[in-house]
Amino acid sequence: MAMRSEAVPLSSRGDLVRGLEGFPLLPVTILVSIGLVAAFAGLLAPYDPEVGSLALRFHPPAWQTGGSIDHLLGTDHLGRDVLSRLIFGARVSMVVGFTAVMVAGAIGTCLGIVSGYLGGWVDQVIMRVTDTWLALPALTFAIFLTAIVGPSEMNIVIILGAVYWTRYARVIRGEVLSLKQREFVRLAIVAGCSKVTIMRRHILPNVLNSAIVLGTLMLGVVIVTEASLSFLGVGVPPPKPAWGLMLADGKKGLMVGYWWLTVLPGSCIMLMVLSANLLGDWLRVKLDPQLRQL
Repeated sequence: MAMRSEAVPLSSRGDLVRGLEGFPLLPVTILVSIGLVAAFAGLLAPYDPEVGSLALRFHPPAWQTGGSIDHLLGTDHLGRDVLSRLIFGARVSMVVGFTAVMVAGAIGTCLGIVSGYLGGWVDQVIMRVTDTWLALPALTFAIFLTAIVGPSEMNIVIILGAVYWTRYARVIRGEVLSLKQREFVRLAIVAGCSKVTIMRRHILPNVLNSAIVLGTLMLGVVIVTEASLSFLGVGVPPPKPAWGLMLADGKKGLMVGYWWLTVLPGSCIMLMVLSANLLGDWLRVKLDPQLRQL
C-alpha cells in the first residue's frame, strides 16, 4: 500500500512566500561567497599573498596584453599576486567587520538596556557619554585611538567597537523605554523578579531583532572605516593583505595605467558594503511592524 506524504498547508506556504517577499538573493549570495572565500583562503589562493618577486612587478591581468594565466588578476608593485591578496583581504574584512560589529553590539545593547530600564542618574550618565561619543567624527576618533594603541588587527576590532557602540545604545534605549511599560514586564515585577532577571529574560529577547538589524546596517559602515584606516596607514599593518591597504599601495599606479591595483580591491569593498546594506534594509522592513503595516 503506497504511503501518502503529508502536504504542506496552503496557509503555511503563503506565510513563507510573504515572508521571503523581496528577499535580497543576490546580496546574500555575494556575502556568503565572500565568507566562503575568507574561510578557505588558504586553499583558494594560488600564491603567498605577502611574498612577491620584483621580476614580476606590474604584470597586468591575464586578458590584457602582457598578462599571464599564472597571475589572473595581475601583480602589484612588489610582484605579489593580486588575486591571492584579494582572497586573503576578504578574510581580514570579514573578521574585522563581523567581530567589530559584535563587540559594538554587545557593549551598546547592554548599556542601552541598563540605561532605558533603570532610568534616573544611570540613564543620564550613560546618555551624556553617548552624546559626547556621537559628537566626535567617527573616522577622526578612530584614527586618534589607533595612534594611541598602535595599528594591529585586534586593536582595530577593539577601536571600531569602542567607536560605534553608541549607535546601538541610542536605538536599544528607545526600545526599552517602550518595553518596560508593557504588561509582561509589570507582571514580572509583581512576581518579585529582580531587575537583572527582568533585563536578561524579558527585555533582552525583545530587543534582539533591533540589534540584529542595526548590526547588518553597521557592517557596511565598519568595513568602510576599516578600509579607510588601512588606506591611511593606521589600520591593518603591512604586509598583511587588506583591501584598504591595497588601495593605498595602488593609488600611485592608477594614473600610469595600473588600474587593477585600485579598481579590483575597490570593487570588492563596494560589493560587500552594498550587499550588507541591502540585506539590512530588507531585515529592517521585515522585522519592523510599523513598516509592515501591522
